[in-house]
Amino acid sequence: MPNYFRSLKLHWRRLLNVQEITLDGVRISTSPEALPRFIRSALFKETYESHERQLVRGLLAPNDRVLEIGTGIGFVSLLCARLCGAQNVVSYEANPLLEQIIRNNYALNGLTPNLRMRAITTDGEPIAFFRSDNIVSSSTKERGGHAEKMSVQSDRLDDVLAEHRPDIVIMDVEGAEIELLSNSTLSGVKHIVVEIHPHITGEDKVTAMLQALRNKGFTLKVEAHKTILLSAG
Repeated sequence: MPNYFRSLKLHWRRLLNVQEITLDGVRISTSPEALPRFIRSALFKETYESHERQLVRGLLAPNDRVLEIGTGIGFVSLLCARLCGAQNVVSYEANPLLEQIIRNNYALNGLTPNLRMRAITTDGEPIAFFRSDNIVSSSTKERGGHAEKMSVQSDRLDDVLAEHRPDIVIMDVEGAEIELLSNSTLSGVKHIVVEIHPHITGEDKVTAMLQALRNKGFTLKVEAHKTILLSAG
């Protein structure tokens, strides 16, 4: 869609104070009380998670099993639920501030993916989580600014993979992808859609992670800005 039309949609939706939008058949609340302005803007322009959405639409088939790590506002898990069935989607989110936003969006769509308000780690131990008022900047990585440090319970990634047996892993975890993907067996996983964060982790760690994934049998198929697709075999 040309930038002019995106800007026009943004202008009119802001002017009308639109409270809900539908993208790819998924209904999402755009209440200004719940979402930062830049997320509302991306939703209004219909560019929100555009690369991830495109990859997910191209990959998922009915009854595929999905593990999402980093639910955010719930959009991607809802898109997955529409494509392969809510019973096949498990989604993890460590930030407790997001739970009500996610559940509200699930209710809007009448879909209930398996939401687990916990972190995912390599060892299943509690971790430090830095909770920011900017919901998308909250992370297991200390990034400066005004963030509240808290302890969050976690599940071990390899245990969750063995339990749920996902075909596809979708991950947006603000830098924690390096440790998770480098150190997990990823047994049975066919595709990985992950957002990388070289500005947080450094390019060298991203390069090392990709090499570790190649060593596990994954091939880089798509690189769209910071969102990449790797496939087994």
